[in-house]
Parts: sequence; structure tokens; C-alpha cells
Amino acid sequence: MKPLCVLVVEDDAAIRKLLNAALTRTGYRVIEAADGRAALASLAIDKPDAVLLDLGLPDRDGLELVPLIKQARTGLIPALIVVSARDATDQKVAALDLGADDYVIKPFDSEELHARLRTALRHRLAAETRVAKITLGDVEIDLAARIVRRGGEEVHLTPKEYGMLAELAKHAGRVITHAHLLRAVWGPGHEHDVEYLRVAARGIRRKLEVDPASPALLRNEPGVGYRLMG
Repeated sequence: MKPLCVLVVEDDAAIRKLLNAALTRTGYRVIEAADGRAALASLAIDKPDAVLLDLGLPDRDGLELVPLIKQARTGLIPALIVVSARDATDQKVAALDLGADDYVIKPFDSEELHARLRTALRHRLAAETRVAKITLGDVEIDLAARIVRRGGEEVHLTPKEYGMLAELAKHAGRVITHAHLLRAVWGPGHEHDVEYLRVAARGIRRKLEVDPASPALLRNEPGVGYRLMG
């Protein structure tokens, strides 16, 4: 079986070497790029399955590359994880709103990065195969029938609760920003009504979580958005 290809876009040679070694040991084929120009060239030539992207590149801001990577007509859209020392909330939100699948802050834990990469690749596969049913633990979300079950029993959600859950399920494992969820479920003009999300999230957790006070399914990313754990 052909190994999955990961493009590492990072100007720091030491970090590139570290990521290359760690990913190669796990069975990935690794391509390196030290700047944005090399990254775009590799994207077209190597058609990677995933991209790990630093934002502090020497020739352009990495944020400019996010939509270019996710919209590139070079085959299947790669999973994209930003790996950056920028820890400000507005930077995370910007990257995720532009299309990044996840955001990892330097210095990072290699095992956590591997887990995030596996999740992003699973989401990419699900998008390719247009999965209509998503199973997360004992919760099943049937997007085609608009039915949610827990432990085999159908669960009634309000329209907004279902809309929020379905939007997160389509991107399971990925952080979806407040603004994205509000636009998708409540419509344009509600991008700042974050309290709507809090109310819907409480309802979803009360109906689907084993312990709503300590949620394992629906996670909050403070100041950024929500993630449905895959």
C-alpha cells in the first residue's frame, strides 16, 4: 500500500528535520518546503495527502497559503494543519476560517500532533466518500435521514441543536469556528451571537453526553469554536 504523503512547510531546518523523522517513523512519506513558493510547487507536483504549515515563512505569511492549499486544483484536497508559534486567538480563528483543519501551537507534543494528523486524514477520507452516517462512540448521526441515535435509541434534538451537531459531524475532529457555525445554522448576520451556540451546545450535551458537565463528545475551544470528537 502506498504510504500517505505529508508536506512539511517550515523555514526552521531543525523543526523540519524533527517532523520528517517523526513522520517517517510512523510510515508517512515526507516532502519538505522551506518557504511558500516551494510549498505551492510541491503541492502541484507531489499532491500530498496532508500539509503541516508554519505561518512564519520568509517569503509570505503562511495564512495566505491556507486558501491556496485548500482550493488548489491538484487532485484531492489535502488535510491541512497549521503548526505555529502564534498562539493568539485571532490567528487561530483566521486560519480555521480560511480552511485549516486544525491548529497546533509550538512547542508541540509529537504524539498529539500525530493524533491530530490522523483525525484530519480521517475527515478527508470521509469527505471523499461522502459518508452519510457518522458514528462517534454510542452516538450515530444519520445526515441523510436527519436522525440522531444514542445507544440505538432515537434522540430528539431541536432544529438548531441538530443543525449545529450536523455541521460539526461533517467535519468531525476539526475545530469549527463560532462564526462558521453561526452562519451555517442561524444564517448571515448572526456571526457574533455566540450565546446561541452555548445554548445549543448545552442541549446537545444534556441529550448525548454520558456526563454533560464533563463533555467527551462536544468539546469547546475557548474563544475559537467547537470540535466534535471523532
